[in-house]
Amino acid sequence: MAEPQLHIVLLNPEIPNNTGNIGRTAAATGCRLHIVHPIGFDMSEKARRRAGLDYWHLVDCREHRSWDEFLTAENPGRLWLYTTKAARPHWLATFTRGDYLVFGKETAGAPDQVHEWVSRTFGPDHRINLPMVAGARSLNLATAVCAAVYEGLRQISSPDGAPSR
Repeated sequence: MAEPQLHIVLLNPEIPNNTGNIGRTAAATGCRLHIVHPIGFDMSEKARRRAGLDYWHLVDCREHRSWDEFLTAENPGRLWLYTTKAARPHWLATFTRGDYLVFGKETAGAPDQVHEWVSRTFGPDHRINLPMVAGARSLNLATAVCAAVYEGLRQISSPDGAPSR
């Protein structure tokens, strides 16, 4: 497969429908999907067929047994952690081709060790959010990923709007 435009990293996803929708976004945008275990559902071929994920063969998906295994396997050059705990909006980030966009699990976000690693490795400005009005707790994970990916693609696309290849 060609090198991906962006990498989508899901840390311990819990809801299969979200992961399925994110897989569809990855396939439609030329992104690679990374799923970091443990996860809250079955990812076997049989389970995917039962869930109606008939497009999954189009998804460039890599599974990792842990955060540490992901770091060892991927050695990400640049990484952005999307979190409700950050004050910096994602439109202030400058994305480049091949960046990793990381999202925590639906119920708890990313673990403290990931926040600490991102701040230590890339600086606190690599912890970003999707701003919301006061009182809104969070966005659906699949919605957040889609918004993040398309902002990243907007920034790395050619002047005529075509995705860079």
